[in-house]
Amino acid sequence: MPRLALFEPDIPQNAGTLMRLCACLGVAMDIIEPCGFVISDKNLKRAGMDYIEHLDLTRHMNWEAFKTAHAGRRRVLLTTKAAGSYLDFAFRPDDVLIAGRESAGVPEHVHGQCDARLLIPMRTGLRSLNVALASAMVLGEALRQTKMFPASEG
Repeated sequence: MPRLALFEPDIPQNAGTLMRLCACLGVAMDIIEPCGFVISDKNLKRAGMDYIEHLDLTRHMNWEAFKTAHAGRRRVLLTTKAAGSYLDFAFRPDDVLIAGRESAGVPEHVHGQCDARLLIPMRTGLRSLNVALASAMVLGEALRQTKMFPASEG
């Protein structure tokens, strides 16, 4: 199953929204610290609501700890500095999708240590989407391609 990793997230509401998304889709989440907020932040809890208790969440003290924990898995970075679109990418079930900080993305050394870098095609002159929206779009495509959306109960 693909995983979603947040690299040093800045905004608790975005992290909470993505926690809720991952809980609902059965996708494990990684948070690579340090965060720009306290993990128990009330805004994070409000955005994640009571779904957070259903989330498989792993916190990593830093990038090196994250890399060690997921050695052997393909690291796929979502970035505005990529050349390739996520729509043209062949996702695998063991991919770890990495979203950067809202304020700064990820540093160059992280770019260089990712196996793939993907962007979301957008209109010229516009910078980027909200990290939660971008992550949801790409995660949805990864789950669609790998046929790993959870089964409907209805």
